[in-house]
Amino acid sequence: MKKLLLLLTILAVTVSCDTEKARKQVDSFRAEKSKKAINEVVDAWHKAAADANFDAYFSKMTDDAIFIGTDATENWKNEDFKDFSKPYFDKGKAWSFTALERNVFISEYGDLAWFDELLDTQMELCRGSGVLKKVNDTWKISHYVLSIAIPNDNVTEVVKLKKENDSILKAKY
Repeated sequence: MKKLLLLLTILAVTVSCDTEKARKQVDSFRAEKSKKAINEVVDAWHKAAADANFDAYFSKMTDDAIFIGTDATENWKNEDFKDFSKPYFDKGKAWSFTALERNVFISEYGDLAWFDELLDTQMELCRGSGVLKKVNDTWKISHYVLSIAIPNDNVTEVVKLKKENDSILKAKY
């Protein structure tokens, strides 16, 4: 009976152990290697849009990715974003974003990453931020947010410009 009780205790302790701690943490070498790969993925993603290469662009995103655009109504699930974007890509002109600066951060276990970037775009300076996750050992963009950078000195003017449209949209919510 004592052996059975001991065996059950060992089994209970083993099962209750935190599996997160059993995962291998990322060392600095692997983190830097991941950051390099992430920069390559995001740069290639932006280039695919500039080249109007629909397949290459969406191959860099997870199947359940979200793209949040600059308009308050733009919260796109991947399939909807594909439908919206396809005509632009088909015309040979999507959008062109060039990163001027990017900061990349890796999760403790190296399976998630997030970044922010300052972009030169056809809308002048913008900010982008995103989340990537490893899918079959490949980094893929899972969530991206694009925003137009507005100088603080111009916020009052911009608010006046968008006030009517925002009022209509807020009334829907």
